[in-house]
This record gives sequence, structure tokens and C-alpha cells, in this order.
Amino acid sequence: MVFVGFGFLMVFLQRYGFSSVGFTFLLAAFALQWSTLVQGFLHSFHSGHIHVGVESMINADFCAGAVLISFGAVLGKTGPAQLLLMALLEVVLFGINEFVLLHLLGVRDAGGSMTIHTFGAYFGLVLSRVLYRPQLEKSKHRQGSVYHSDLFAMIGTIFLWIFWPSFNSALTALGAGQHRTALNTYYSLAASTLGTFALSALVGEDGRLDMVHIQNAALAGGVVVGTSSEMMLTPFGALAAGFLAGTVSTLGYKFFTPILESKFKVQDTCGVHNLHGMPGVLGALLGVLVAGLATHEAYGDGLESVFPLIAEGQRSATSQAMLQLFGLFVTLMFASVGGGLGGLLLKLPFLDSPPDSQCYEDQVHWQVPGEHEDEAQRPLRVEEADTQA
Repeated sequence: MVFVGFGFLMVFLQRYGFSSVGFTFLLAAFALQWSTLVQGFLHSFHSGHIHVGVESMINADFCAGAVLISFGAVLGKTGPAQLLLMALLEVVLFGINEFVLLHLLGVRDAGGSMTIHTFGAYFGLVLSRVLYRPQLEKSKHRQGSVYHSDLFAMIGTIFLWIFWPSFNSALTALGAGQHRTALNTYYSLAASTLGTFALSALVGEDGRLDMVHIQNAALAGGVVVGTSSEMMLTPFGALAAGFLAGTVSTLGYKFFTPILESKFKVQDTCGVHNLHGMPGVLGALLGVLVAGLATHEAYGDGLESVFPLIAEGQRSATSQAMLQLFGLFVTLMFASVGGGLGGLLLKLPFLDSPPDSQCYEDQVHWQVPGEHEDEAQRPLRVEEADTQA
């Protein structure tokens, strides 16, 4: 999911495919190693050693996912040195935020609606706000997609869609809890896909579908049940949540992204606010609702694996719900402060940021085949082909 799913989901930009896949590769490989250390110090540091295992590897993978979500918000406007500095800071804050939520507050967040999606999205959005480029119009012609770039992006979408149930259920308790998590995620994804297709046709020109909606909003169902999928959400609850998330995400792409740029000066390249931000917050609120309804009768013996503190009588369902809500605010605070600080660091002049006229362009950082050939030999850009036609 991290290397193929996120990597290919970002190749929709017509002249930024190498960077989308390549920098995803670079950031994920770096974040996996750095996160193993950071989380190791926080969770599994015993007698002078960090103890690692499959669980720590999966946790590091989750952290890499959050870093790549933030990357989506600043895609095309940052160089590799800036991105590595962003990852260096974000992995530390991710680790601290996760430690506060899961260990100090006892919040449940199996699929990371708060710790991964909400944190990654708002960290990236605040970062993008601080790095706002008023002259980005100079690169506007490269910001769109072409037929084959959208097709490649669908590889990322399908990959993420298929593996999302195992992503959400990877760290849940073996047995019924894990099965429930996978099923709830699956139903939610299926419903969000239907909601996305319906809304995309409804708001599209002449009732036609928009590939941007299908690539992204169809995945919102996986995000929205991240917190609550291991709880007794029920299949109907999962379907309803997924349909709502797909609808909200599609409307976000159509109406809210332009407002975000014009009014709030946030240039969100991949629309992470629509796929991870809003569905992540909705997922956290859904978790508050479902946690508040937890009873011994509903969960039986399974209550101990989902809500151990409620099962032991140390906490009521209502107080668990309140702490879930508090966890959302803590996450938003860490993400906002971290994103602001990261933005100021990334503005340092020696970090080699691409100029306004060269954003969304692979040739700034990559050797692109055909770049040194005669004009006649060089692959035609879409606007050149239209002119000649």
C-alpha cells in the first residue's frame, strides 16, 4: 500500500510521474527506518535496547503512510531535501501523538482515522499554507492530468482499495475482532465507491464521471471506519458511514478544494483534505459515537480486546467516548503546530525549492528521456499537439 498504492495514486500529474513514484519510494524508505527508532524509544525500549518485531514494522509502515499523506498536500512544490526534512520532523511528532493517544489516554484507533489520516492530512495542509506560492499560476498548465497519467493513478487506487481491510485490521486482536475490522472496512469501501460514482455523475458536466473523484473519494470509506471498524459498528453502520464519506469526499473535490485555495490560501495538490482530512475527522467522531454505545451485552467476552479499561470496570463507555473526542483535538493540535513549524523550516533558502515556473515538472530533479533531443524528436506535450492539430 505504501510503496505502490500511495506512489501510483500521485502520478496523475502529467509531467510529475517520476517524482511522484520516486519521492514516495525515498520518503517511505526513510520514514520506515526513522520511525522504527522513534517509536522504539517510546514503546519498546528495554534495558538499553529497542526490541523490534512484525508489530513495530507495521507501526513504522503506518507512520510512513502519514508522511506520504502530507507529501500529497505539497506534491510538485517541494524538492527532495525539503521532503526529507519534513519526514524527519513529522515522524517524531507522529510518534509522540500516537503515544499520547494510545498509551496515555487509552484511545482506540486501530485503523488510524486520527493518528494516521487526520494527523497526516492537517500536518500537510498547514505546511502547504505556510509554503503558499502566490505565483503558482506560472505552473498551472502542468497541474492537470492526461489520459495515461490518470490511468496509472487508478493502479494506486485499486491497490489501496484491495488492501485497505488488511491495513485497518493489521494490529487488531486476532480472531473475531480482526475479522470484524476487515469486514467493516470492506463494506464501507464498497459503499463509498457507490456514493462516489453517484455523486460524481450528479455534479459532473453533462452527467459524466470525473476520474479525480473515482481515484480518491472511492477510498474514503477505508478512512472513515479506521477508528470504529474494530468496534460493534455493524455491517449497516459500515455501509452508511462509507456512503457518507464517499459523498462528502466527492463534494469536497468539486466545491471545497477551489475555496481552500482562493479563500484560505492552501494549495492542496492531491486533495488530501477531501480523502484523509474530512473523512478522518468523521471517522474520529464515529468512533466517539460507537465507543459511547459499548456495553458488555453487545461485545460479550470480546469487550476485553476492544475496550480493556471498560471491561475491567476502570472506565465507563461515556468517559471512553469523551477521551476519544479529546484524542481528536490533541491530534489536530499536534498536526497544526507541527505543520506550521515544518513550513518555517522548509522555507530555509538552501533547501533548493523549485521556482514557481518549474513546479510539477520532473526535469528539475530527474533525467527525463528525450529532454536533450531536438524539438522535433521530443515527445509532444498535450498543448503542443493540440496546436499542431
